[in-house]
Amino acid sequence: MNLHFLDIAILVMYLITMVMIGFYMKNKAKQDKESYLMGGKKLPWYMLGLSDASDMFDISGTMWMVALCFVYGFKSIWIPWLWPVFNQVFMMMFLSKWLRRSNATTGAEWLKTRFGLTGKGVNGSHAIVIAFALISCLGFLAYGFIGLGKFIEVFVPWDHVKAYIPFDVPIKYVPHFYGIIFTLFAMFYSIIGGMHSIVLGDVIKYAIMTLACIAIGVIAVQHLQTQTLNVPKGWNNPFFSWKLDLDWSAIAADANKKIAEDGFSLFGVFFMMMLLKGVFASLAGPAPNYDMQKILSTRSPKEASKMTGFVSIVLLPIRYSMVTGLTVLALLYYNQLYLKGPDGVTDFERILPATINNFLPIGVLGLVLTGLLGAFMGTFSGTLNAAQAYIVNDIYLKYINPEAPTKKIISMNYIVGVVVVAAGIGFGFLTKDVNNILQWIVGGLYGGYVAANCLKWYWWRFNAHGFFWGMTVGVGAALLMPYVTTGLPLYWWPLLFALSLAGCLIGTYTAPATDTAVLKSFYATVKPWGFWQPIHQLVAKENPSFKANKNFKLDMFNVALGIIAQLCLTILPMYLITGMYSPLWLTLLILAVIVTILKRTWWNRLED
Repeated sequence: MNLHFLDIAILVMYLITMVMIGFYMKNKAKQDKESYLMGGKKLPWYMLGLSDASDMFDISGTMWMVALCFVYGFKSIWIPWLWPVFNQVFMMMFLSKWLRRSNATTGAEWLKTRFGLTGKGVNGSHAIVIAFALISCLGFLAYGFIGLGKFIEVFVPWDHVKAYIPFDVPIKYVPHFYGIIFTLFAMFYSIIGGMHSIVLGDVIKYAIMTLACIAIGVIAVQHLQTQTLNVPKGWNNPFFSWKLDLDWSAIAADANKKIAEDGFSLFGVFFMMMLLKGVFASLAGPAPNYDMQKILSTRSPKEASKMTGFVSIVLLPIRYSMVTGLTVLALLYYNQLYLKGPDGVTDFERILPATINNFLPIGVLGLVLTGLLGAFMGTFSGTLNAAQAYIVNDIYLKYINPEAPTKKIISMNYIVGVVVVAAGIGFGFLTKDVNNILQWIVGGLYGGYVAANCLKWYWWRFNAHGFFWGMTVGVGAALLMPYVTTGLPLYWWPLLFALSLAGCLIGTYTAPATDTAVLKSFYATVKPWGFWQPIHQLVAKENPSFKANKNFKLDMFNVALGIIAQLCLTILPMYLITGMYSPLWLTLLILAVIVTILKRTWWNRLED
């Protein structure tokens, strides 16, 4: 165990600060439901943007990205399109303001603005989106939980701890034990202080993470001055052909096994599948999790767009400074790292904690450890807040106690928070590793989500029955998928999408269209583009001054530029830390040109 007193002191001080924030924000959070769940919709966009970026800077995802960067090199910048990361660009350009115009509290509550308040289809669509939100929240809680446990296990070996534990913990559940301990801290401050404490805690965590990432980048550069990286040919080239063609045989043979297990050898096919799935998933808008809650918590549609755009700017360069720095150190000293899991198999997800534990100096180690632990707590608390919102707002207040006073609502949020955490931990015990659950969430579960949530924005005839059956078929197939296939979940996405789309169309045409008054209100308020001509004619007849949204081509142009800019922000620290200055200057030039164009085509045209 390489932790020293200063490192432990930094960590303990952070944990105490988080508890104090929970107590400090307790009274403000208890003012009413909106204050607890959404910060009263009074928080500035840049604070929410920093918070959202901090929530995305999670420990499990960072472990995964370091493993990817080690094995796939600069080509790893494409693999996060599995989420897809560029959904932030779609939201930045148009979807965030569309979503915020609803003035809803959750994604389920948003549905009433699209489909109305009553009816069998409306009730069914309301129920299925709550079910999806809770399943995905539990999945992300388990994802963070297992990643944290594996991370802590490297710093606090079980041999140093087991003598002080009055019960026996099987070796395979040691990461889960550590996960439970630190989950309790995250649970406390997020449940007590609500959105106010979550955002403040996230901003503090972001400041710590920024210092930690810069320190890691500087250390990596210092080590590279006297050494060179031993990597396969093509490792530092972000571009690719049909096949991956990275051969680790002479350097780290286990990396070839990981490539085969991941199913990324035919990288061209993998990329096209990611792009296809990513575009549809992005057009569907944010999933009902902490990302959606932050958008709905902004002060206006204009600020929602700014907040979403700010996320990529503050997240990617900082995060990839850490990812690249740790990857460089791991490559330079690979033979000194112990990456075997409890089962004796090489686990590349252990690169991040092993590298931190072995090559960072006293103080910096504590700073990085605290930042990454804070990353877990931020992601966990944001996800927990979203789950609480759906259960309390869309189940308890809608069906059980609609007239509940504020004090009762806050108490229910406390109870629900504890129950959700317990369920997330239980789900975590069923999880093999970070990559396993991540692939299922982004490749499987979201495959069942996409079709219905695309059609709801762009097609007037799509109704609540179509939404219910599309989501039910898609999510049901995604839940069954782990039991009927062992292949990469992404490759099953087209089938999931097709099944879900069939459910959407059958459900839609076997039921009447949504009430015209509801459609006119939605169209006039949200102002989407798409297949809305019949409704536009009705709205324009009542209000001749109303103008249709004709920004489709401009929005898509801005999206294309935004995705390129996002890739530039990702690869900048990779070029900088590895000393590739020629492509670095070219990347900066491309980024400057894109920023200049988007200033005219996006920023100057923002409106509520």
